[in-house]
Amino acid sequence: MIEKATLANGCFWCTETIFSRLRGVLSVAPGYSGGTTKNPSYREVCNGSTGHAECIQIDYDNSVIVFTSLLEVFFDTHDPTTLNKQGADVGTQYRSAIFYHNEQQLATAQDIIASKSRTFDDPIVTELTPFNVFFKAEVEHHDYYNLNPSQPYCRAVILPKVKKLLTSQKQLLKE
Repeated sequence: MIEKATLANGCFWCTETIFSRLRGVLSVAPGYSGGTTKNPSYREVCNGSTGHAECIQIDYDNSVIVFTSLLEVFFDTHDPTTLNKQGADVGTQYRSAIFYHNEQQLATAQDIIASKSRTFDDPIVTELTPFNVFFKAEVEHHDYYNLNPSQPYCRAVILPKVKKLLTSQKQLLKE
C-alpha cells in the first residue's frame, strides 16, 4: 500500500537526496509545511515570515519500507537536538519536525523519539505536528543535488550525509 510521510530535518536539498535513495520510496518532493502562508515561495520561507519548515513529502510502498525505517534514517541523518538549526543552516525553516498523517504515525514517532532520546546527550526537540498541507517547492529545488553535485553546498553538506547513509543504513538502499 502506498503511504505518505512528511518530514523536516534541515535543508530539503539534503533530505530529498537521502530519502530518494531508499528502497520502497517511490517519490520525494521538496516543499514547505507547518506554516500559515498559502503557497509560500522559497524566499518567503527563508526570511522566516511564513512559519513553514523546509520539508519533504515521501510516497512510499509500506510493503517494502515501513515508517519506522524512514524515521530511523530521519534521526540518523540530522541532529534532532538543535532547535531551528542544522549545521550552518539557521532559522525556523530548518527545524526538526514530523508532520504525521495518522495516529499510527504519531505513535511510531513517539516510540522512536523515546528510544532515540537515550542516544543523544541533549533532549530531542523534534516537533510532532498533525499534517495539514504541503506546498511543493519551486522546480529549481527538485533533484537539486543530482543536478548540481559540484556546487560547494552539495559537496560540503549533502555529500557527507549521503556517505553516512551508505554506511549506516546500507540495508535500506536501492540497488
